[in-house]
Amino acid sequence: MPSVSALTADDSVLLVQLSDSHLFADADGTLLGMNTADSLQRVIEQVLAQQPRIDLMLATGDLSQDGSLESYQRFRQLTRQIPAPGRWLPGNHDEPQVMQLATQDSDLLEPVMDIGNWRITLLDSAVPGSVPGYLQDDQLQLLAHSLSEAPERHHLICLHHHPVSIDCTWMEPIGLRNAEALFAVLDAFPQVRALLWGHVHQEIDRQRGAVRLLASPSTCIQFEPGSDDFKVEEQVPGYRWLRLWPDGRLETGVERVLGYEFTIDYGSNGY
Repeated sequence: MPSVSALTADDSVLLVQLSDSHLFADADGTLLGMNTADSLQRVIEQVLAQQPRIDLMLATGDLSQDGSLESYQRFRQLTRQIPAPGRWLPGNHDEPQVMQLATQDSDLLEPVMDIGNWRITLLDSAVPGSVPGYLQDDQLQLLAHSLSEAPERHHLICLHHHPVSIDCTWMEPIGLRNAEALFAVLDAFPQVRALLWGHVHQEIDRQRGAVRLLASPSTCIQFEPGSDDFKVEEQVPGYRWLRLWPDGRLETGVERVLGYEFTIDYGSNGY
């Protein structure tokens, strides 16, 4: 498995996660009143101001809201400002075939990569026409193979849908439907260090045994934590950074755009 950079096994690795950008074909497209292309640009500017050396950018699904080729081209154009390789995975709003068309001259959709002393595996939990997620057999096999062939590396696993309850009643039915199958694979491999996802538009940081469970803000609207019904939080867009150390330690944090003002419009096109 080729590495995505010249980092050695003795180097630490800095990742930036961008998630749930919900871009439209129209650059002026809005989600609940927020211009999602503008909010992504603001997040990228924050990334560039705060992170001097980025080794990899991860985009964990719902890059697009409308599945249009133009939206993926825009995402790719905007994220080119980040001077690092990138990897994408699809979410429930994405159109995988259109994503493939938009990235056909690149390795953006390659699901497994080695970087530093770590291996990162990106899983496709999206189901066509469905909001909830499911890991098909080929994805579980990909995961098991990726883990089994690199027992000496520390592993970060990424997907779009949440595999555990996040205490939001309205989101309970739209997470990963076969999380038990995912954890059955992960539990067989002690080198797994963290599981990272998007979809929930909020920050989660928990522990399950030796595995860190992490979810991250959207680069546009945020969902109210602990809500029974759909509710947008008056929190600003953000991103997650992750520092992967050679010995398997992981440091991470969430940063949000400074000075960003917006008004939620529940009467506009919804999530």
